[in-house]
Amino acid sequence: MAHGTPLPADELLDIVDEHDRVVGQARRGEVYARGLRHRCAFVLARNTAGEIFVHRRTDWKLTFPSLYDMFVGGVVGAGESYDEAALREAEEELGVSGLAAPTHVFTFLYETQEHSWWSAVYEIHCDVPVDPQASEVAWHAFLTQEELDRRLTEWDWVPDGLEAYRRLLAWKRGRTGG
Repeated sequence: MAHGTPLPADELLDIVDEHDRVVGQARRGEVYARGLRHRCAFVLARNTAGEIFVHRRTDWKLTFPSLYDMFVGGVVGAGESYDEAALREAEEELGVSGLAAPTHVFTFLYETQEHSWWSAVYEIHCDVPVDPQASEVAWHAFLTQEELDRRLTEWDWVPDGLEAYRRLLAWKRGRTGG
């Protein structure tokens, strides 16, 4: 995390309703503690070979510590657009700069008894070597689609990322008719 940026729990987030309209703002710590609905960006990053960036979250993350994820991304800050957050988070977590804007695929409401956030799903190509952010990423690799699919039943995954990934695969099947 860059010097001068607020600590994650102090970050100001927009609170949104069931239609993704902003209805207020609160600090990230309060948002998580009270289960307030907010916004997140999920970015599936592929390298030039088409492999997918997969990582294990650090054990001190506020949500889903030590679990695996096939997306980089995170919360959308107050007043920030999904597109801005997607690019910012992709560059921060991958440890790169100058990426082309991620492509928005779809947005859905992720909701459980504990969590509720609007989730904008993106894809991006990262054709430069990555240097993942140590505060976010404990382990990483680029996996083939087949390897990732095998690991889905072997590793413990973040539930929101797993849901986004399943929806992304279904969306792609629907577009190809397969």
